[in-house]
Order: sequence, then structure tokens, then C-alpha cells
Amino acid sequence: MKAADARTMTVDQLDDEVLKLKKEQFNLRFQRATGQLENTARVREVRRDIARIITIARQKRAGVMPKVTAEAPKTERRQVKRTAKRRAPVKSRSKPSLKSRAKAKRK
Repeated sequence: MKAADARTMTVDQLDDEVLKLKKEQFNLRFQRATGQLENTARVREVRRDIARIITIARQKRAGVMPKVTAEAPKTERRQVKRTAKRRAPVKSRSKPSLKSRAKAKRK
């Protein structure tokens, strides 16, 4: 289910949809445990659909709707890029040669 579809539903309809998806998730878990699950990607889809619908229902209950919608052009949904700080290169310490170790022992 797409977020745009879920946003058109009422809170009660969203709650019913969550219950339906949780039942499907339960059945998918049993199918996976018994080795009968054919579409393994469906487990992931159902889990994400549940989270998506719960989030939208929470937003509707709070009266907060997101500013960015699926219909907004990509220029309005632009993401801020983070610049990575560059570190100074670390000098590698090489082991002292056998001669220098021998000199250090004599002193």
C-alpha cells in the first residue's frame, strides 16, 4: 500500500488495515517456519506497510500532516548533503631495524 492511498483513509479504516496486516504477518511467520513460504519478500512488505500505516494514523490523530507529499516535485524534496570532514593522513610507524635495536641495547 502506498502512503498516498493510506492518507485518504480515515483513522478507523487505518486501524482496521493494521489489524488485517498483522494477521497476514502472523500467517507469513508460520509459513516461513514450516517452509511453505514462497514469496519471502512479502514479509518485508507487510512489516513496512504496518509501520507506514501506524505512522500516518498517528499523524492524523495528532493533527499533524507532513509538509512534503508524494505529489511534490523533487526540487521541493531536496535533501541536504553532509560534507565529510577530511582527516589528516596518519604517519605509519615502521619497526626499527635490527641494527638500530642492537645499538639501543648497547647504550
